[in-house]
Amino acid sequence: MKNKPDTYWQKKLSAEAYQVCRQQATEPPFSGTLLHNHKTGIYSCVCCESPLFSSANKYDSGCGWPSFDAPIDDNCITYLEDNSHGMQRIEIRCKHCDSHLGHVFTDGPKTTGERYCVNSVSLIFADK
Repeated sequence: MKNKPDTYWQKKLSAEAYQVCRQQATEPPFSGTLLHNHKTGIYSCVCCESPLFSSANKYDSGCGWPSFDAPIDDNCITYLEDNSHGMQRIEIRCKHCDSHLGHVFTDGPKTTGERYCVNSVSLIFADK
């Protein structure tokens, strides 16, 4: 999946999802459709449908994007140093297809201390 051409992703994804997932853009805060989703289920990558986060790990961080304290499995996420926009952050990507998801920060809840701040448009949700 990592080697698919841009034309594949442009056809598969909405314009906003393409910008976020393939060009590392960020959706506006408080605009995502999954921000206030409180259903039980699994959040998967919009590009390749790999499971990434469980609703059991979702919490309201107040930051404007869906937040999780941990992924389903650390092996489903790639972590990259991101020094863009004058900040030092850790970018998170889907390990299977290299889709940009968002960033992870160390200001999360006591459970893990981590806040996986994820763009709604980079995820799909399936009820359990």
